[in-house]
Amino acid sequence: MTRTTYRCTCGALLKFAQDLEKESGIATRSWKCTDCGTPVPGQIAEKVRHQHPS
Repeated sequence: MTRTTYRCTCGALLKFAQDLEKESGIATRSWKCTDCGTPVPGQIAEKVRHQHPS
């Protein structure tokens, strides 16, 4: 299975769950980049957050 990656507008490469931060205070899941706080598209964030470095 291939890994999902996402290049944030700040240039950070999001590959693993620790690269995402859950946005608090929102009923639905919403994720953002840990480096700059830019929102990450939900479908991509859900895939990335299930990946762990091994």
